[in-house]
Amino acid sequence: MREFYPEIEPYDTGMLDVGDGQSIYYEVSGNPDGKPAVYLHGGPGGASSPTQRRVFDPEKYRIVLFDQRGCGQSTPHASAPDADLSTNTTWHLVADIERLREHLGIDRWLVCGGSWGSSLALAYAETHTDKVTELVLRGIFTLRPIELDWFYEGGAAAIYPDLWEGFVAPVPVAERGRLIEAYSRLLHDPDQAVRERAGVAWSTWESSTITLLQSPATIERFTEPSFAVAFARIENHYFMNKGWFEPEQLLRDATKLTDIPGVIVQGRYDMCTPAFTAWALHQAWPEADFQLIPDAGHSFEEPGIRAALLDATDRFAR
Repeated sequence: MREFYPEIEPYDTGMLDVGDGQSIYYEVSGNPDGKPAVYLHGGPGGASSPTQRRVFDPEKYRIVLFDQRGCGQSTPHASAPDADLSTNTTWHLVADIERLREHLGIDRWLVCGGSWGSSLALAYAETHTDKVTELVLRGIFTLRPIELDWFYEGGAAAIYPDLWEGFVAPVPVAERGRLIEAYSRLLHDPDQAVRERAGVAWSTWESSTITLLQSPATIERFTEPSFAVAFARIENHYFMNKGWFEPEQLLRDATKLTDIPGVIVQGRYDMCTPAFTAWALHQAWPEADFQLIPDAGHSFEEPGIRAALLDATDRFAR
């Protein structure tokens, strides 16, 4: 099974002022003269990671990563008690991607993203079709109510009843019929202990279920309190607002992608973003190469998903 490309360090980093009092961290690695590619991290609020650089051949790609508003090294951080998320929306992020592309002097680029990163990639590509050379997507997520209800309102409890107990534990019994809404209140409680308990419970649920077999290292990274609160707050904020999408918008507008070469990679046993959404995107965008990995969950580090992503970026490098 294929491994990621070797570890590399960025040759350029910076903070880009994107307005609204927000600055986003970005980095560039690989070949300065290579094919431009941007990786959109998940969450929302998950932040970039060094492993994401390794999805691309560093001799052939100019690799751009950035932390979306409120997370990672971007400022202000969403874990702050007074964090204002009113200017942290899908469409602010789409505009940020364009600002970053222009700031780096890139004409067009390959866009890669998984989970929420696939949502953002679709939103960006359907808005700025002429700026995208190819799309490489994994773990397709479009924030439809059916998807949010599955993972955050009890559907996935059928598979993980033991882990679900930990997710609902911070929520008063009377509020467990609307968990996303209940978590919104808890994550903004004036009491830091309440916020942290909720953030860690939310992030434990997600990090415990995104791999086919649990990864202790993944769970540990997700449940550091500062990360967990920011991650949970931003995700919950987006889910409360259904991503600021019209009903079925990302699937409806997939017809705009007809001329963009694309690859859709989906784990058969993805509990976080079940395969029914990837299948719907495949039907809406049949020109893309659809790959349903038979022995994988959600994470891009699953061996079969990792291999499919590397094969896709290698193919488009040529």
